[in-house]
Amino acid sequence: MEFNHKSVMLKECIEGLNIKPEGIYVDGTMGGAGHSKEIVKRISEKGLLVGIDRDEEAICVAKKRLEEFSNVLYVHDNHDNIKNILENLTISEVDGILLDLGVSSYQLDEKNRGFSYRLDSELDMRMDKTQKFTAKHVVNKYSEEELARIIFEYGEERYSRRIAKKIVEQRKNKEIETTEELVNIIKSVVPFSKGDGHPAKRTFQAIRIEVNDEIKPLYNTIIDSIDCLKSGGRLCVLTFHSLEDRAVKNAFNDSVRKMYMSTWITILCLWSRNKRKNNYKKTNASIRR
Repeated sequence: MEFNHKSVMLKECIEGLNIKPEGIYVDGTMGGAGHSKEIVKRISEKGLLVGIDRDEEAICVAKKRLEEFSNVLYVHDNHDNIKNILENLTISEVDGILLDLGVSSYQLDEKNRGFSYRLDSELDMRMDKTQKFTAKHVVNKYSEEELARIIFEYGEERYSRRIAKKIVEQRKNKEIETTEELVNIIKSVVPFSKGDGHPAKRTFQAIRIEVNDEIKPLYNTIIDSIDCLKSGGRLCVLTFHSLEDRAVKNAFNDSVRKMYMSTWITILCLWSRNKRKNNYKKTNASIRR
């Protein structure tokens, strides 16, 4: 399947980064290179773009789409490791960092990745296919209490206990192997509500977050990103749901409260309520550290 992913809030991100021709920039979620291409087009040969993604398929696509540019470094890793990544590249500070959080439309639409509750496939949900931990392990090995907790915390699903109980009941008969099996289990206990969308939406989000450890490290990732910025640097973060938004805002607020006196940094948080419909709100903050 072709890697199709429309870059969300492209104009706002590029404006927020305030790109300098000779600057060093990091795209921590390179994806299909939509944001990356607009960044690298605006820097000179003396500038540099570091592109990071945990999805090897995304890295391969980005290399092809940016093959005309010689000032791009590609890193197959997790943006949570941004400090170590830059240290390994002997880069002490950068001018700007972009983080587009969550799952890409390509990953959702690619049937064999197991992210979608609308496509039947093996339960997987790994952003990094080199890791062994999958959605199938979560669904079949977690206790009822653990399942209820992650579905409630990461999916904000009010029927989390019902869903967890039904999953445990069903897997006693046979291992739950596919997304369709899981969807049918969820549908059997979650009342349909037109305003709430698909009954499996929140549970699939929760399991995906657990598999990819998307929330727990996020606070520290933002703090580390701020620490990697030069004076006058810019950090732009796109969040998709309230859990991401909360972690990012908490890190921003804690950084603001530190108020060291040497460096001005601008941070821009863009919250996309729906990446496909491009609805968003934004929060700006300037901090000194």
